Amino acid sequence: MTSDGIELRHTTDIECVWDTLIDVYSEVRAAQLHQPHYSVERYGERLARHAAEPGWEAVIGYDGDEPAGYAYVNTIESGDRWWHRMATPLPKGTTSSPTVALKEIMLRTPWRGTGLARRIHDELLAHRPEEQVTLLVNPQSGGGKVKALYERWGYRGISTQQPSSDGPVLTAMLRTVRPHN
Repeated sequence: MTSDGIELRHTTDIECVWDTLIDVYSEVRAAQLHQPHYSVERYGERLARHAAEPGWEAVIGYDGDEPAGYAYVNTIESGDRWWHRMATPLPKGTTSSPTVALKEIMLRTPWRGTGLARRIHDELLAHRPEEQVTLLVNPQSGGGKVKALYERWGYRGISTQQPSSDGPVLTAMLRTVRPHN
């Protein structure tokens, strides 16, 4: 527990946190759930697939018993579809370093602007063995504010991809797991 009362909990067991992740996702994406790509059913399919992949781990922030937000990752290999979906050639050597993909990060409204998203992100990466971390972000999210936030966290754009035909074109970003400050 920290001075702000938020407890960060690690898990590698999707079964024990499934409902929590679905509930937080449903609340955060409420305005988009009518779009097929963002439906709870499609998110559940992605979550199940991601959780079955190597190195899946989540960190959930709890304010008392209430989940405030979460992030989860899994390991991706050099031949992973993650890399093959990129729209442009990647910088040389990008796929040869051990990599973890940040697949989701969600924060409920009452905890936005508190620094909790960064704390969850950093806690999740703190003990990862991989050298670099990658993520996908919709460059339109929050009027560009979400992408700008990731840039402040040290991520840089490396390409774009559209993982699903009915989803948005996303910016692929990359940084070292533990950047030198």
